[in-house]
Amino acid sequence: MDLNTNVNNSITNAASLIAPSYSRPLDVHVFSEHSEIGNLVEAIWTANFAADFTTVTRKGGAKPKADYRQQLRVLILDLYVAWKTDPGLSIGVHLSNTAWNTKSRYNALHLSRVVPSLVHQLADQGLIELAKGSYSGPGAPTNRTARIIAAEPLRVMFREAHFGLQHIHSYPEKEVIIMHDDRRTAREVEYEDTDDTNRMREEVRAYNHLLSRTFIDVPDQVATHLERPIKLGPRAGEIVRVPVCTLENQVRRVFNREDWTCGGRYFGGWWQQVGSEFRKRVHINGRPTVEVDYQALHIAILNAGHGQPTTGDPYELAEGLFPDTMPREQRKLVKRLILVALNAKDRTTACQAFRQGCPVGSTAKTMKNQDLLVVLDAFAEQHPHLAGDLCADRGIRLMNTDSQIASYVINRLTQEGIPVLCIHDSFIVDYGLAGYLKQVMYEATREVIGCRVAVSWNYMGLDETEQQSPEYLEDYIAFRHRDRSRQSASRQRLFNERVAYLEASAG
Repeated sequence: MDLNTNVNNSITNAASLIAPSYSRPLDVHVFSEHSEIGNLVEAIWTANFAADFTTVTRKGGAKPKADYRQQLRVLILDLYVAWKTDPGLSIGVHLSNTAWNTKSRYNALHLSRVVPSLVHQLADQGLIELAKGSYSGPGAPTNRTARIIAAEPLRVMFREAHFGLQHIHSYPEKEVIIMHDDRRTAREVEYEDTDDTNRMREEVRAYNHLLSRTFIDVPDQVATHLERPIKLGPRAGEIVRVPVCTLENQVRRVFNREDWTCGGRYFGGWWQQVGSEFRKRVHINGRPTVEVDYQALHIAILNAGHGQPTTGDPYELAEGLFPDTMPREQRKLVKRLILVALNAKDRTTACQAFRQGCPVGSTAKTMKNQDLLVVLDAFAEQHPHLAGDLCADRGIRLMNTDSQIASYVINRLTQEGIPVLCIHDSFIVDYGLAGYLKQVMYEATREVIGCRVAVSWNYMGLDETEQQSPEYLEDYIAFRHRDRSRQSASRQRLFNERVAYLEASAG
């Protein structure tokens, strides 16, 4: 059987099972050494591949670094993870041979161009459903990789399996320092290591090691996903599911434009994908948390570069710039417009991007360019030294500076064994350490930009209320307490098993 010519035969009635917008990319670094996983993969190989997989041959080139069984193992593991996460979650996978480079630093398990053939074989044998991808041109919003999802015969094997999510984790040597190109698709590109990249990699891996042994959960949360609307882009308004309270909480640093001075922020934690109200419920190792953020951080960074202090609220402008808007709401709109303008390359693009991010039917959505430019000019008049920074593509380098600040905070607390969750310019920490976190945040800005940047005092930590009366403390603790759901207790058990498994595997 020629698997490469049987694509049409491998496409089943997948459209009814696969929701293309509810998917995630194939995790090429999903990993486990659990013996039962090896037994399952061997059984699948023997029954479905051993007899005729010799027809899948390499057309020249070096021998694959990972044998076919090892690559099948990655596919089966990730199909299992997706199924356990949500039976409706599909996986996007590239079926073009050119997409698989065994020498890439982003492919630590050395998956090769045999992967498309493995996928087609799994589909032909009825173990997965396969939906074709589509391509309409570079950067087109309709572009879509092929989607796969476990079919019922494979799900039966998963139900009978003697392993679980607690036995599956990310490959320890996966790349965590990512460089993107300057294209709309943000393609990962190779780079040469330096002392700085090696240092950053070790720092992120140390942080990930701490996160892997930290129980991050919402005690009263039942489901392990939220439904949220997409705010920007061609899919704006579409409702998507966001995983929460997951076992796998690894992060990476992502740089942009093939330039180490662009980007560098930490990405990957599910807490970055949820709103601030949901984050208030997050617990770390069973204890409530406090989120602390910097006030007007990007403006403060720019001010420091101009040798100017940051005083007051830079986003408070004269009333009436946004029609029929109360002062508090106007401040939010001014802040959004200024931050958009710092990322934009020109004034027209800034206005367009601002409107794109506004809710349909809102007054701000209907404002013309000339009205929005009045707001930008009012800001520039109030802060004349920042006029040249507006609509001048400053954002990507401001993100690099705020990533350095975040790195200082994360590294300092990681060295002390204190888990902290980063949301770019804010941090979540055990509520008994909020005051200490603020001290470290102050130190971070002094170290990186040479001055102290104010932090929010919206939520006091337990360590900041110790001078209050016993009654106040009791009320504070009771207010922060959340009853624990049965599902959260189950997640705790799985987490404990995973930590024990990781420690046993490492030792």
